[in-house]
Amino acid sequence: MSSGLNLSQGDLINNKYEVVSRLGGGWEGEVYLTRERITGIERTAKFFYPNRNKGNKIANLYAKKLHRLRETPAIIQYHNLETVDFEGTKMTCLLSEFVHGELLSSYIKKHGGKLDPFQSLAVFYNMVKALEDIHEAQEYHGDLHSDNIFVLQQGTNFKIKFIDFYFYQAPLGEMKRRDLTELVKIFHELIGGAARYKNQPQYIKDICCGFKDTLIIKKFKSTSGLRQHIESLQWT
Repeated sequence: MSSGLNLSQGDLINNKYEVVSRLGGGWEGEVYLTRERITGIERTAKFFYPNRNKGNKIANLYAKKLHRLRETPAIIQYHNLETVDFEGTKMTCLLSEFVHGELLSSYIKKHGGKLDPFQSLAVFYNMVKALEDIHEAQEYHGDLHSDNIFVLQQGTNFKIKFIDFYFYQAPLGEMKRRDLTELVKIFHELIGGAARYKNQPQYIKDICCGFKDTLIIKKFKSTSGLRQHIESLQWT
């Protein structure tokens, strides 16, 4: 099975959780908003397609990574794994906290496909700090893009949550550098993409480094270096 759960509102998961709505899907499986029947507490349920989760390897890696990063504010809180029988097929379901906010991609679209330079920098700065926490815990995300980031605006601040980690058999340092360059490319999306890049202020271009991975890594070295750069910007 690689697609087509099509769970509907009111469907039950192991007689414990009631489906509220579908939140999305991807290569690994499908994600639903559910409600715990006993408490009424909302949970996110991620169903892993069996052919993409051989021996429960991906689900276990995902659960353990969330547990290791449980003290990191930008990480969803893991609750438990459930084995679910779906039309005769055993599937693993990962239950986690339900994240309030909206996907960054939707947030950008709601604002006309771009944010102004200062607002872009404010959102980006909070993403950099959130990613820095992950890297300082000696972990990485592995698949950063605007559909894997939740944002919740709180006054002048932005609360960030990362979802859908990916797993690579690669050195940690390499994966941290990949995260860093992917995050800068998300900054490009925040400011409106290539069509609006030419007229951006110089402090924006100084961060983007022409979106060349080698230049980004050479200039900032790490997420900590990027955060320090933003914090030391001189305003005129």
